[in-house]
Amino acid sequence: MQDYGAPVGWRLSLNHPERITAIVTQNGNAYDDGFDDAFWGLVWEFNENWTEEKAASMADLLGLDAMKWQYTHGVPDPSLVSPDGWTQDYALISRPGVLEAHAALLAKYSTNRDLYPKVHEYFRQSQVPLLAVWGKNDQIFIAPGAAAFSRDLPKAEIHLLNGGHFLLESHIEEAGALIREFLSRTLLSDRPPV
Repeated sequence: MQDYGAPVGWRLSLNHPERITAIVTQNGNAYDDGFDDAFWGLVWEFNENWTEEKAASMADLLGLDAMKWQYTHGVPDPSLVSPDGWTQDYALISRPGVLEAHAALLAKYSTNRDLYPKVHEYFRQSQVPLLAVWGKNDQIFIAPGAAAFSRDLPKAEIHLLNGGHFLLESHIEEAGALIREFLSRTLLSDRPPV
């Protein structure tokens, strides 16, 4: 799971824990520790007190420069990151109605945060194998969010790589090797189902 995919993954895990063998999260948050107020303060304010004016201001978080920033911030060598990702994201979000739909999604993001206590309980009860491969320089879901998994999953494997939010854009080989090794080990284990 990554970014918006994490809340989807947490809901799937809660609805069908028996179907989950292992979890890989790449800057996919599940703890308040992972939120930085510099980025999330505006979103929380938007969630608490939605107005048309605030909805319009969310467009600043979704413009071309902001898209590029999401891909390149925290990356020691931004030239490693292809512009294809942010260019494609911006083209898709610029289609009629998509920006408004995205703003509506952000307006309800706190419902994901409200789910976290149930996710933590699921972790404690299941002890599902979890790999957190995180860009340690991410300013959207900050590194303490990765470390927090170990509170409920003491055997969680946590790797902080020298990258940003979209870690796979700059560290695909290193992250891919960690993911392949983790999955080959955990999927072949004789761990009993939950």
